[in-house]
Amino acid sequence: MADVGSGFEAEVYQNEFLPAGAEIVDAVVTVRSHVAAGGAQRADAVEMIVIDTSGSMSEEGGRKMRAAIEATQAAVDTIDDGCHFAIVGGSAGAYMIYPNEGLAVASDRTRNEAKRAVARVRPKGGTAIGSWLRAAAYLAALRPGAIAHALLLTDGKNQHETPEELDRQIAECIGRFQCDARGLGVDWDIGELRRVASALLGTVDIIPRPEDMHDEFTALTRQAMGKQIGSVALRLWTPKGSSCEFVKQVAPTLENLTALAQPVDALTSDYPLGAWAGDEERDYHLRIRIPVGNVGDERLAARVMLSIDGVDQPPALVRAIWTDDERLSTRINREVAHYTGQAELADAIAQGLAAREAGDAESATIKLGRAVQLAHESGNDDTVRLLQKVVDVDDAESGTVRLKRQVERSDEMALDVRSTRTVRINKPAGG
Repeated sequence: MADVGSGFEAEVYQNEFLPAGAEIVDAVVTVRSHVAAGGAQRADAVEMIVIDTSGSMSEEGGRKMRAAIEATQAAVDTIDDGCHFAIVGGSAGAYMIYPNEGLAVASDRTRNEAKRAVARVRPKGGTAIGSWLRAAAYLAALRPGAIAHALLLTDGKNQHETPEELDRQIAECIGRFQCDARGLGVDWDIGELRRVASALLGTVDIIPRPEDMHDEFTALTRQAMGKQIGSVALRLWTPKGSSCEFVKQVAPTLENLTALAQPVDALTSDYPLGAWAGDEERDYHLRIRIPVGNVGDERLAARVMLSIDGVDQPPALVRAIWTDDERLSTRINREVAHYTGQAELADAIAQGLAAREAGDAESATIKLGRAVQLAHESGNDDTVRLLQKVVDVDDAESGTVRLKRQVERSDEMALDVRSTRTVRINKPAGG
């Protein structure tokens, strides 16, 4: 374990013993923040609420727009005094709901002004999510170095931009702010919002009913207010001749961070981890390819460091030892095995839902049955419950299931969008 200062520590879990000829090293790195309880909220923070105000929000007799207004007002009440904030409306373009330009500083007066401003919103126009993100990036740039967060809501698909245009806008926002994206109802595109959230180190989820928005907006804003450390990166050094196969966050959700690598030098890259609360814990799976050694050789496969607000911290080490003792080399580290299973679970759900959509009932049954089995084995009870909305489970232990004839679209989307949520491995007592 490396105590990395600044209230952080990193711990490596791995089986460092490799069989002759092996060149792949797997490790799980647990990163913990433990800033003293009661520490002050970081003063320089930016909170942006970006709500869909397109014409489709007038559907259901205006219930969706009224609920969005009420949820936004509740979120505004959750913003801490002194936090810079703004409310952005989104249709075929982005526009300021409050303030008229720039950012406001949260106080009783500005919160009340913001709530009155959002109450006057009327839905119209189309959907261009990239322009909404661009507006949030502009606002975040007004406070360089701040902990910037956006809550983005849409009820529809990205109509007025091509996929390439949206991807371009997302790429330009990387590193400027974090974004939690939420889809209201069932007419939005999971892939679009997942691309937004993954690139901007946030989360994606479904809000099935308008009345669910209030609690979701409040919870997300309160969570954002709890972030105290603004910029954390996992800094990975690998020796010459070695290479990083991937870096993935594996808890609390599965996120592939490999493409977000930022080179530091020829042997070192930073993988951004975003902002952290004072008391938080996340797990990351690293896979390193190294030159093959001889039996008895020992090699340093990687140094895992944390960079906290640009300050490097002492490393935790990933090692490789080649052995001809099968009892050592075939032992699978329990943390690595657990999260490999969680990744397989997400893949099984994705493949099962795709097969079901394509009308391939046999493949869908096999894949979703395997998902039930993996979720049951790992104690992922939330995912088991989601799966039970799509399949009838005859035997969870063996993965014996039957596809349901009728499935609510919202239940299918919830299973899809939440398939990347993982459960933490239970640590043994005393360690």
